[in-house]
Amino acid sequence: MEWADCDRVAKIRVRGWQHAYRGLMPQAHLDALSVRADAERHRARLGDGTGPVVNLVAEQGGEIVGWAAHGPYRDGEVRTADAELYALYVDPGRLGSGVGRALLAESVGQRAVAGHPRMLLWVLKENAPARRFYERCGFRADGAEEPFDVDGVPVPEVRYARTLTG
Repeated sequence: MEWADCDRVAKIRVRGWQHAYRGLMPQAHLDALSVRADAERHRARLGDGTGPVVNLVAEQGGEIVGWAAHGPYRDGEVRTADAELYALYVDPGRLGSGVGRALLAESVGQRAVAGHPRMLLWVLKENAPARRFYERCGFRADGAEEPFDVDGVPVPEVRYARTLTG
C-alpha cells in the first residue's frame, strides 16, 4: 500500500464496518465513522515506516477493491512467533467475488514463508458471515475470547487460528 492508496483503503474499511457490523454495534457509532480520519491514520502509520505491518491491496480494473494487513501476533504489547491478520476488508459491492479469499491467501502465504507457525485473527463473535468465511479458509476458533466494547455496548470477539506451513 502506498500513500496515494490511503483514501480508497479508508473508504473500503469504513464502508466495510458499516456493512458488516450493522446490527452488531451501535448504529450511531457506525454512522460517525470518518473516511477522512481513517485515511489520516493510515498515512501516519505509513509515514513512520517503523512498524512490522504489511499492507496489501487488491485491484480490479485499476481500482482498489480490498485491503488486508498482517504482521506479528500481538499479545498485549508483546509480539509473539505467531502471525496475525489485523484487518481484511473488501468493498461491499465486491463481496463474494474472490477478493477477500485472494487477500487472505496472500497474507497466509507471506507469513508461512516468513516462518510463522500459526496465523491468528480476531472476529466479532456475532459476525456469522465472517466466521463462515474464515472457517472455509481453514481457520478454526481456538476458544479464546476478548471483551470489546463500542459506546458502552459489548461486542465480544473470538480468536481464530490456522497452522501455517512453509
